[in-house]
Amino acid sequence: QVHLVESGGGLVQAGGSLRLSCAASGRTFSTYGMGWFRQAPGKEREFVAAINWIGGNTYYADSVKGRFTVSRDNAKDTVYLKMNSLKPEDTAVYYCAERRVARYYSEREYSYWGQGTQVTVSS
Repeated sequence: QVHLVESGGGLVQAGGSLRLSCAASGRTFSTYGMGWFRQAPGKEREFVAAINWIGGNTYYADSVKGRFTVSRDNAKDTVYLKMNSLKPEDTAVYYCAERRVARYYSEREYSYWGQGTQVTVSS
């Protein structure tokens, strides 16, 4: 059983930055990588970014490319999402999730999810 805990959300002005963290416990060698998703009010949950534990390959949604950076610390079993140049449309609950396959875009590929952390960007 993998347990994920996100932290680092909050209220920030447009143009500001935040760094989200996702601490994983119970991770096994079956874990291929992690992903970040977000869900805004009234919208479906959408892919934001993903990273592989081995090799560190990263993937981003077009809407955040160049502004967000996903990274991992294997020793701490922690994944980060650094968000720069935040926009009001980035406002959402952000979730991290664990996957055991190479495919990363669909939430169906993810086995475990954190509880989410709220990010609010004011204009």
